[in-house]
Amino acid sequence: MLLATLNAQLGTSALIIGLTASIFGVCAQVIGVRRHDPKTIAQGTRFAFFVFGAAVMAFAVMERALITRDFSLSYVQKVGARTTPALYNVTAIWTSLEGSILLWLVILGGYTAAVAYRFRTRRTDPLVGWAMAVLYIISAFFFVLTLFPANPFKLAGSIKDGVGPNPLLQNHILVLFHPPMLYLGYVGMSVPFAFAIAALITGRVGEGWLMETRRWTLFAWGFLTIGILLGGWWSYEVLGWGGVWGWDPVENASFLPWLTGTAYIHSVMVQERRGMLRVWNLSLLVATFSLTILGTFLTRSGVLASVHSFSESGIGPYLLAFFGLVVFASLALIAWRGDRLRSPGSMDSPISREGAFLANNVIFGLFAFIILLGTVYPLLVEAIQNRKIVVGSPYFDQLGKPIGIALLFMMAIAPALPWRKASSEVLSKRLFWPAWGGVVAMAVALFVGADGITPIIAYGLAGFAAAAAIRQLVLASRRQGIRGFLGRANGGMIVHLGVILVAVGLVSSNSYSRQQTFDIKANSTVTFSGHTFTYTGIEKFDQAQRFGTKALISVDGHIYAPATTTYKSVGQTVPTPSVKTGLTEDIYLVLEDPKPASAADPIRLTVAIKPMIAWLWIGGLTMAFGTVLAAFPGKRRRRGTEPASAPIVERIPASPAEPAKPANPVPLEPVGADV
Repeated sequence: MLLATLNAQLGTSALIIGLTASIFGVCAQVIGVRRHDPKTIAQGTRFAFFVFGAAVMAFAVMERALITRDFSLSYVQKVGARTTPALYNVTAIWTSLEGSILLWLVILGGYTAAVAYRFRTRRTDPLVGWAMAVLYIISAFFFVLTLFPANPFKLAGSIKDGVGPNPLLQNHILVLFHPPMLYLGYVGMSVPFAFAIAALITGRVGEGWLMETRRWTLFAWGFLTIGILLGGWWSYEVLGWGGVWGWDPVENASFLPWLTGTAYIHSVMVQERRGMLRVWNLSLLVATFSLTILGTFLTRSGVLASVHSFSESGIGPYLLAFFGLVVFASLALIAWRGDRLRSPGSMDSPISREGAFLANNVIFGLFAFIILLGTVYPLLVEAIQNRKIVVGSPYFDQLGKPIGIALLFMMAIAPALPWRKASSEVLSKRLFWPAWGGVVAMAVALFVGADGITPIIAYGLAGFAAAAAIRQLVLASRRQGIRGFLGRANGGMIVHLGVILVAVGLVSSNSYSRQQTFDIKANSTVTFSGHTFTYTGIEKFDQAQRFGTKALISVDGHIYAPATTTYKSVGQTVPTPSVKTGLTEDIYLVLEDPKPASAADPIRLTVAIKPMIAWLWIGGLTMAFGTVLAAFPGKRRRRGTEPASAPIVERIPASPAEPAKPANPVPLEPVGADV
């Protein structure tokens, strides 16, 4: 009992310390900035490390409670069990509501401390001061959540054993990586949002704050991208339905900030180069952060029925109120600074790089609106009319396909467009070989048997866009060597190649998958899609937390073992697919009910042929690699075109009364104007 009380007291104390540090941090930053008091500002910055330390302490105490099976805590009763394997006992902390908010809090504290350390030599700058104040406010809100509606340290009557994590969250190692990666992306968007709000408060809405937050945004976007792809991989490997994306409402909740964040990463280049799209960029950042809060509400309030979502809880009103506050305050600040947000530059021609980025913003914004509408519309109908409706995959597929085609087209065209204005001669020269790449891609698709207008167009545009990206990379390597691959422009082209691989994988697997279910007797063979499947026997297994049956299937001479697994604590049976992975196709095996009692009994086996699924994971690795390259300064920037270490005050006005000035042009591409 003493141990239980100790865990509860330590955890609650850590949360109280973190909330107190957040509140004092807000007060110190605001008072210090308003009074121009460097000493108070410096003290306020130090609270960031108390916030981070308190969050880490609370997280460590909960992990300790899970590892030691402290069942006097209600959260450990819900997600802990003596029979849970060590790995899944550790990951159990983020498998339910309270622990997931605790993970969010730790990552937020880490980002807050990292910002405080990164800008330690500029902490007296009002822009940094207000940004820290915003981060403290966000931290205080999440500490309030963990102390009240989502407190993981509540005591309950002690029991001998718990039920353990959801069975779907303790049968694949990806549960160790998917949630933390997703949260690193979700929470990371707090940093550029904080600087955007600080820029609006100070009136320094020029381009300086963009330069300081570029890498923060880029890495947050990269983590979010990898988190989404890992979620698709987990769905494919665990759920037994053979897909990676089903337009589940909670999947959509993670995809929405990715769309607006992607639009921002592209759009911000125009502001840095031409001083344009200021309102767009601020709005996209506000939308991205707001959608992370909305996604948290959808996932954790219990309003949605989803394999990803948690049970109904009292956290919903808090999140919804905070979401409304963020949106209202942000829009009010944008309206207040409307006179300073007028762009000093103007668009000379819609057929230009900046015109392409504006069109890109519109397409991404439209896509986000379509997904948001399809996700929340059933909730609105239920709230207003008290009836349930479902917006399914056909809605998203039908509206998403033309937008996907348009985005592939923009990926092909935009790299070839110069700034300001493009002539027909320049375009014909730059697009000649990429266009031939598209023609070749369509010809190859037809040669291997592709049919259907939409997939063939998608393959053609994918080849077009890939050739355009490769052209840029080839020119960069010719002029600058291997170091020319560093920098946003060329790193971005590698990210584009990763996106194209993912797009081709999705188009292929969704358009040309084949599936059939067989009842197979022992030692019998069936043939499907050019492959032979022989049922050779079964294996029974009985472990501490689960038992089940594996069917041994020889696929073209190699043994695979799809299984059904029943978890003892909850009595739930889940399929465990077995996958033969290849570069051109996956063979996906699922053992269906009825389960065989012995090797002599027949089995029911579902076989799915999934073309080019592996390209999704290869594309994800490519995108991660490109993101890392894009985070490093390009060769021309390292030579001093735009020093990364220059203080903020050298790039933006020093006081709110001074009008904003456009930053010096930053070359988008380090290889020259003709790329």
